[in-house]
Amino acid sequence: MEGYIKVYRNILDNPVVCKDSEYFAVWCYLLLNAMHKEKQVLFAGKKITLKAGQLITGRIKIAEHFKISESKVQRILKMYENEQQIEQQISNKNRLITILHWDLYQCSEQQIEQQLNNNQTTTEQQLNTNKNDKNDKNERNINNVLCDKEAIELFEKLWSLFPVKKGKGQVSLTAKRRLLKVGLEEMTRAIDRYIHELEKDSEWRKPQNGSTFFNSGYIDYLDCNYVPQKVVKTGVKKNSFNDIPQHDYDFNELERQLLQGN
Repeated sequence: MEGYIKVYRNILDNPVVCKDSEYFAVWCYLLLNAMHKEKQVLFAGKKITLKAGQLITGRIKIAEHFKISESKVQRILKMYENEQQIEQQISNKNRLITILHWDLYQCSEQQIEQQLNNNQTTTEQQLNTNKNDKNDKNERNINNVLCDKEAIELFEKLWSLFPVKKGKGQVSLTAKRRLLKVGLEEMTRAIDRYIHELEKDSEWRKPQNGSTFFNSGYIDYLDCNYVPQKVVKTGVKKNSFNDIPQHDYDFNELERQLLQGN
């Protein structure tokens, strides 16, 4: 297969892709072997159309290519699927893999500009009202593509800062768009506040998974909502079960007083 692909620098911030050299190698294999345009192929005995960002391969083929175990390849692909990096359809002989968000990462700036120009050229042949409506719609579509790309890149940066990296695939694109509206600086402050409070309450507080925090948990730690916890110091201990006050006693002194009383 000839040609080239775009690889973004922030791939190095992806904890799944960079888990080890074999995870990284398999990810590059998928990127480099994915289709860049539609093609008719056979899969599971049926004729299908492979779209851009899709490929047909198998764990045996990948394992032989990199000289790693088939079980390791299986774990890597399953991890990518769980983290919503890819989708898989498995047949008896091979599997159809779809790389998610392929268009966002591989659509070049020239293609975006060409798409806008083409749309403008088409609409120039229509009535002025229709032309303006079409242009507005096309610009909104392209802006949406660029915003989604920014939202995903921002989320990858924030994910690398969060302590409990679980449930990454459960953070939807809609949630990532909301994070983009908040912005990197305020979200970084929100994460710092959460980590600080977690460290203070580490004896009893259960950490949130990344999916919980980035879907809605961060809201309490934004500038407009955050209220620092007040630490109340007291010389009286409290039972963790029923809040009954407890005191420190000198049991030797108590025994001496009791014996004197007798």
